[in-house]
This record gives sequence, C-alpha cells and structure tokens, in this order.
Amino acid sequence: MIPKASYDVIVVGAGPSGSTAALHSAKNGASVLLLDKKREIGNPIQCAGFLPDASEVQALLPEAKLPETLKNYPDSCVLQHIKTQRIIPPNGNVKEFAVRGRVLDRRRYDQFLAEQAAAAGAELMAKTRVTRVEGTKVETSGVFGKHILKAKVVIGADGPNSLVAKSKGLAMKPESKETSVALEYQVRNVDIDPDALEMYFGKDYVPGGYAWIFPEGERRANVGIGIRSGMAEKGISAKDYLHRFMRDHPLAAPKLKNAIIMNVVAGIIPINGAPANTATEDTLIAGDAAGHIIATNGGGIPPAMIAGKIAGETAAEFAAGKCKLEAYDRRWRVQFGSALETSVQARQIMDGIMKSDALMNAAFKFISPEQMKVMQCGKLPGPVKLGLQALSRGKK
Repeated sequence: MIPKASYDVIVVGAGPSGSTAALHSAKNGASVLLLDKKREIGNPIQCAGFLPDASEVQALLPEAKLPETLKNYPDSCVLQHIKTQRIIPPNGNVKEFAVRGRVLDRRRYDQFLAEQAAAAGAELMAKTRVTRVEGTKVETSGVFGKHILKAKVVIGADGPNSLVAKSKGLAMKPESKETSVALEYQVRNVDIDPDALEMYFGKDYVPGGYAWIFPEGERRANVGIGIRSGMAEKGISAKDYLHRFMRDHPLAAPKLKNAIIMNVVAGIIPINGAPANTATEDTLIAGDAAGHIIATNGGGIPPAMIAGKIAGETAAEFAAGKCKLEAYDRRWRVQFGSALETSVQARQIMDGIMKSDALMNAAFKFISPEQMKVMQCGKLPGPVKLGLQALSRGKK
C-alpha cells in the first residue's frame, strides 16, 4: 500500500482505542490513516481480555457514550461468557458477586475493530512503525517503505510508552508515573470454574497487585499477575512470582497443577491516571497512551474505547473547522474522568494496606461483595474509603 501524502487524521496504534478513534473520525467525514507497528493486528495480545457487559459499564459510567463496537461484536470474538467474579484475600476467605461479561479473543476482537474502521473509510497500514512526530508531520518506516506524511490531527493511541505523547509534551513526568508489570500465560489442561473470574491477593504472591485466573473455555485459562516492581522482594522477578503462585498458592495451585503453557504475554500497565493535558492544538492521546486505565483492576478496554470515540469525533470536527482540538480533554473527563481519578485514589490508599496480609484480610472482611464490585469499576464508597484510610494508618 502506498499512502497519500496527507490526511485529515493519522491515528498511531490499532488497538481498541486507536481503531475506535479511526472509525469515528472516518464516520464523521474525515480522511483517516490508521498505523500499527504489529505484523498482524491484535497479535501478540497484550491483556487478559475481560470485557464487562455494556449494560454494566453504562450503569457505572452513566455519563459515558459507549461506542457501538463496545456493545455489539461477533460471537467469534468471545472465548468465554462470565457470570461470577471472586475475590480471594490472603486468608482464602472468598467473596464473590455476580458480573456479566466476556473473556475476549483479543486478536479477533482487535481485528474486528480495525475492520470496522476500514469499512467506514479509514486506510490501514500494518507493520508500519512511526519513527518521528514533528508538528503534524509523521515519519514512518515498515513493510510498505519509508514515508513522510502530513495530517491536520495526530491521535496517539500507541500504548504506555507512547512516542506521540513524548513528542508532544503530553507524557506524564517520570516522577509521577506509576506502572504495574503484567505477566500472563495462556494455559490448557486446568481444573477451573469456566463461568468465574478469580482474583487473588497476598504480598507473598503478588506484591502491590493481584493474580488472576480468567477462563478461556473448557479447561483453558489466562493465568497471570500484575505486580509493582517497587513493592517486590529484591531479586524476585515477575516470572518468579507467577510460578510461585501457580505452584504454591493453596487454592490456585491444585487447579493449575497440570497446566500446559501455550503462550506467554507481558506488558506494562499505567496505573496513575491521566496526565494534566491529553490534547494540544494538533494532537490527541487516548487509551494507555493517556493513562485511561481503571487503576483498581488494570481494566482498560472500556475507557480506552470511550476515549477513542471522543477523540475520533473531536478530530473530525476539528478537521472540518467546527471546534478546537483542546475540547477533547474536557469531553472525555466529563464522561469518565471522575471514575478514573477515584480509582487512582483507591489504589493509592490500598498501597499501604497491601504491604501487610493482616491488613488486607481486615480490609476484605469489612468490604461487602457489592462494594467490591463498584470498586472494580472506579467507584469508592464513602464508608469503604474511611475504613481503608483507618487501616492504612494502622488503626482498628
């Protein structure tokens, strides 16, 4: 493919946020080029892939305008339907609540989203890396050769180490940036509940985070951990913690003792919210590039896609001379900014508690299953906040 010399909108990154941005820019009349550095869209996968039902997302983010592709997608993108979520504290006293959602085949889902963008008129170039962004000039290199392209708007949806964000002064300062390291295995031959997500806590297995078992079908699962390297034991790697969890955890190990590892997935998750600005006069950032992650659970697909929709619509309006690009920053914060900020506050409070299994057990004892459910989605009920703050100060 030989791209044109200029476009209204160039989107960097064809994950859920970038493809959604490209779709909504094209639907609103803009000429769009969608770039992705991967040889195959969606491969390698970069997250466990749980997507709550759209009705649950809407109930918890009532101001958000959900993209249609978050509500409706082919059954071929679904690995497993989920009915229950379980929280397992260090003492093993399980709490659970009902949740509706699906574990996705991220490769197929990401490809579906990119196909929708292309069907709306966006051009797509895979195996194309952006090497430089200067103003609205984008330099690329890849299987289709080297190009210098122009745009009215550049949308950076290129992940937590976004080149676009760094080039435009939108990246969070290093001293303010908090990340979690995620390592996960896709496994077969495991004895799990196929309808339930399970999240495990405990400093000996997952310091500063949690381990998970997400079913991907009969006797198949995604098993992983998200840990904070600064809270880990010296000399103990994420791989060491994951193997310890699979081998030694009293509740998880029996389910995983015959696991066959089929795929290894690793990534970085930004968990400190969004930077102060996510827009300039010619550039927007969205998804992981903008810290659009629910910090309490690392969930990023819904906020990334909501932000992508807003970014695409705003970019198209700007290209048509109907608004300033900076309107994007206000628009996404109105729709889900409060939930994002609250999730960061909850994560910060939990940081101190997670250093002690005794404190974690106490915290999980007084938080009800219903409260746990809303905390997973960026809410922090007042009584829970007060109780966690008391625990973090060492009070009973």
